[in-house]
Amino acid sequence: MRRGTFRDDTVDYAAVGATHAPDLMQYPPERSTPAEESWRIGSGVERFQTAGEALLSWTAQRAAGLSVEDVRPAPGPAYAGVSFDAEGNPIAPSKRDVEPRYDAEGMPFVGAGMTLHLRGRVGGMRADSELRVISVTEETRRIGFVLGTVGGSVVSGEESFDVDWREDNDEVWFTVRAFDAPNGLLYRTVPALVKRRRRELFARYLRAISPLYATPL
Repeated sequence: MRRGTFRDDTVDYAAVGATHAPDLMQYPPERSTPAEESWRIGSGVERFQTAGEALLSWTAQRAAGLSVEDVRPAPGPAYAGVSFDAEGNPIAPSKRDVEPRYDAEGMPFVGAGMTLHLRGRVGGMRADSELRVISVTEETRRIGFVLGTVGGSVVSGEESFDVDWREDNDEVWFTVRAFDAPNGLLYRTVPALVKRRRRELFARYLRAISPLYATPL
């Protein structure tokens, strides 16, 4: 099933929430390249809670060598985000009250509707962008969030980050999904750079979250 057009005026792409669509890899949004990786990062409730806390405090981004700057919460009641149901139909955003949280350095935890700037380079390629948190998930066995581009990036699209504690075998898995459409001239001219940039980002996210990944940056 191809993604329908569901536009959120605060981001620069149409298929908001599509990283959680079950058929993303088969039917990505138009002109975009999909990607997905999952890694086992341990087992048990302690590993799940530790990884979830790290994820929501921007560890995947900051430990990957990216600077998280200009974090601004959503104005007014918290924006609960946009997603797709199991049939690929868009679910409209809702409002809910959420108590903000901060890490020891005063950095706000991930919150639905907040905007931020990422700055840095990965493998010699720009990773700068303005982003919006599309949605946040905090459930008994899943913690995660979705980031969408607002502007200023060489690609437009979305990333989802999820830590799952599986009930059947007690394992904890970290899954990252994304789709990228090239914006910059170089990336439109050389599409392979989009995949190369994505692979580098995924590898760095894994190093940041997983205690089992020992390969140095």
